[in-house]
Amino acid sequence: MTATGTTLVIGATGTTGRRTAAQLTAAGHRVKAASRQATPLPGAEPVRFDWYDPATHSAALDGVDRVYLIPPLGESDPAAVMLPFLHRARTAGVHRAVLLSSSAIPEDGPAVGAVHRALPGLFEQWAVLRPSWFMQNFTGTHGHALSLREDGTLWTAAGSGRVGFVDAEDIAAVAVHALTDEHAPNTDLVLTGPEALSYDDVAVIITEVTGRPVVHRHLSYEQMRDRLAALMPPTFAAMLAGMDRAIAEGSEDRTTDTVLRITGRPPRTFRALLEKEMPWSS
Repeated sequence: MTATGTTLVIGATGTTGRRTAAQLTAAGHRVKAASRQATPLPGAEPVRFDWYDPATHSAALDGVDRVYLIPPLGESDPAAVMLPFLHRARTAGVHRAVLLSSSAIPEDGPAVGAVHRALPGLFEQWAVLRPSWFMQNFTGTHGHALSLREDGTLWTAAGSGRVGFVDAEDIAAVAVHALTDEHAPNTDLVLTGPEALSYDDVAVIITEVTGRPVVHRHLSYEQMRDRLAALMPPTFAAMLAGMDRAIAEGSEDRTTDTVLRITGRPPRTFRALLEKEMPWSS
């Protein structure tokens, strides 16, 4: 890596943002950690940022030459919110942008796919990270982690479909390289862990590592949609249930060498992640 200017990490208290900010500062890079509450993080300059409050954008961009972009959570049309900020960022002197997208959403896809399509026309240097499902979904505050803590059950409509679950620490490590490497390519990177696992496999591994029995309950698309609709807007529930259905059809049954190729070390396995982060730890 080479020395850089200042990186704005948007969503710096989130799953990948917090880890990206920490890895950047540990490597000696200057970081502005952006969050709605301007939460202090070790080694970083806290700054208030709200996608929906343009009054917070100028101070966040002041002195910044690169940015890590976490789309606004739950936003059905992130491009409408993000593109005005990205145009402003380019005018302010940002020349490199790294966007967190999803393996389920290609460049020509909906939602954040529109932001993906816009990046090459906005910034001299760019990268889009498209990770598979996070391993931390089973250890943090995701619905899967909550149901594991409550009664040792995973509920999905994914059937026996497999997913290349990826550790958020590995996503952050790739993000750091994409933000700071001198000759980082303008590229679209699909990130996975080292193995593709079904939710039945996940239940077995959690049981073996923790000693607590875990079961995977197979739901239909409609059952999953209705279960989620009790917790969130119906359109978002239908989208998430549809992602499970796509997994059942094989959409995420793959692994890539991205983490190894970019960072020089292999991605962490799900078993190794669990040995560090127990699903029901506080």
